[in-house]
Amino acid sequence: MADKKPTVLIIRDGWGVNPGGKKTAKKEGNSTLLANTPFHDEMFKTYPKGFVSASGLDVGLPDGQMGNSEVGHLNLGAGRVVYQDLTRINKSIEDGDIADNRVLKTAFNKAKKGKVLHFIGLVSDGGVHSHQDQLIAMAKLARESGVEEIYVHAITDGRDTSPTAGAGYLSYVEDELAKYGARIVTVIGRYYAMDRDKRWERTKIAWDAIVHGKGTKKDILASEAVAEMYEQEKTDEFLLPMTFFKHNTKRVNDGDVVLWFNFRADRARQLSEAFLTKPRFTGFKTGRRPNVHYVTLTEYDETYKVPVVFKPEKLKNVLGEVVAKAGKTQMRIAETEKYPHVTYFFNGGKEKPNKGEDRYIVPSPKVATYDLQPEMSAPEVMDKVVEKLKGYDLCILNFANPDMVGHTGVVEAAIKACETIDEGCRRVVEETLRLGGKLIITADHGNCEKMINADGSPHTAHTTNLVHAIYVADDHDKFTVNDGILADIAPTLLDMMGVKPSPEMTGKSLLAKK
Repeated sequence: MADKKPTVLIIRDGWGVNPGGKKTAKKEGNSTLLANTPFHDEMFKTYPKGFVSASGLDVGLPDGQMGNSEVGHLNLGAGRVVYQDLTRINKSIEDGDIADNRVLKTAFNKAKKGKVLHFIGLVSDGGVHSHQDQLIAMAKLARESGVEEIYVHAITDGRDTSPTAGAGYLSYVEDELAKYGARIVTVIGRYYAMDRDKRWERTKIAWDAIVHGKGTKKDILASEAVAEMYEQEKTDEFLLPMTFFKHNTKRVNDGDVVLWFNFRADRARQLSEAFLTKPRFTGFKTGRRPNVHYVTLTEYDETYKVPVVFKPEKLKNVLGEVVAKAGKTQMRIAETEKYPHVTYFFNGGKEKPNKGEDRYIVPSPKVATYDLQPEMSAPEVMDKVVEKLKGYDLCILNFANPDMVGHTGVVEAAIKACETIDEGCRRVVEETLRLGGKLIITADHGNCEKMINADGSPHTAHTTNLVHAIYVADDHDKFTVNDGILADIAPTLLDMMGVKPSPEMTGKSLLAKK
């Protein structure tokens, strides 16, 4: 069979464009410019490029809200602005519609009958996985519904927010929860409670704290305890579990209600599986497994048979479906950390592959944090792409390094990550052009282009910066690339493939003939 002439999308995850450029590169820790990236530099001189918005209203988030990988890949694959759960839930709270939500009403009624309502989730205003104001709104509603015992198992952030912002968030939330008789009874860092890479030993630490009360016992407020941790140079993401005062006896028990208030699914699944997997959970030894009424704010997995407060809005005729209906083949490839993004999220929240869609997953390295191995598994990803590319009409490829290493706040490691990805892009571009194919190189959001705050502290969160859209092809001199939004990428790829976009796609091709 003759080799295909592939159309390739390279997603350099977390590689944004810092408007300060070279002038602020060292001061702001702009690893994309501090790195030695000869191939990127050559591409930038040779090929047409535009700039794409990956945050705020342009991706269905509130104005000014930084983008993230889930949101970015949804918009990239959908070819339209996808209004996000953060926006939907906030609107429901503002309009008062949430008070009529049947799933919440049922949960609160169960908790009123001599049982406890447990909230589990990330407490910050990061807006990537959760938002603390949504927790407060639901605690208020629970109290107004007659729930007397409300406990919060708070996960600290430090990744989508400053590494030492958690004490302030907890102090604010404590004050608000006190109005409704609710209390924080557990604090643990997201490194343990929100692992998504099957590192079950981390999840077990969170389980043991929430269910069995294992952790350092404190008789002060949660916010005060976390502030003390900062004095010991411990930061939010990595906080080991702490449990608080006499309420330590109020762990999760049979008949209680557990409500996960993260709206993003991927990092809430492992702890959920420990509660839900029947008849036997094998991730780790759980000890007592309470039989609870389990509720999730959004749908974490379509196979979970649990009540969902805000059910997903189904997206039709996204890029993968359109390509499949055109009778063309496609490959999706990433390492473990970003595999759900190039599959589930890119396909509009659908787990099942399209016809002609093959998926390749490369295991991420088993290291504590990715600054210890900034190359991650990119070399293996490159090898697999070069090996398989000739068999596909479309390739969706994610390089995880700029984002995952950017989150560590270690500039030197992020520089190495960018250099690794530069080599990856070179290899993939050369193979694509050899096959007579074409590429778009972009990102899902910014991150590693700003790694130092104004006060000199590490910046570990995403940014609201624009990202590149670079058109790489032998006919590059015939086109210019317009500026746009992430939703324009799918129509651009279809334009390159000679396939008509679906009617549901409101994005426009970024390519313009000269």
